[in-house]
Amino acid sequence: MEPLTGFFRDGCCHTGEEDAGSHTVCVEVTEAFLAYSRSVGNDLSTPRPEFGFPGLQPGDRWCVCAARWLQACRAGVAAPVVLAATHERALEIVPLELLKAHATA
Repeated sequence: MEPLTGFFRDGCCHTGEEDAGSHTVCVEVTEAFLAYSRSVGNDLSTPRPEFGFPGLQPGDRWCVCAARWLQACRAGVAAPVVLAATHERALEIVPLELLKAHATA
C-alpha cells in the first residue's frame, strides 16, 4: 500500500481491459531492476509528485508489466516475485516455472 501500487492504484495487481500493459507481476524492486527499467525508458525511481508517485526504492513492492518483467529476466536483472500477490493473468505472458524460480522466500 505504500507506495500505492497497481494499475488501478488500489494496492493490488488487479487488471482489466484498459490495462494494456498487464501490470500483473508483483515484485520487490531491486537497484538492478530499477536501473534496467530506467535504461529501457521506464524510470520508476524518480518521484513524480504531479502524479502522486513518490518514486520507488529497493525493497518496495510494485506491480510491473509482465512483459517488462520477462524482458528484465532475460537480461539477468529480474526483480524477486511475490507470487501470492501476482495476478494469474501474468501467466498469459510469463511461464509459471519462471515466476516460481524468482519467487521471494
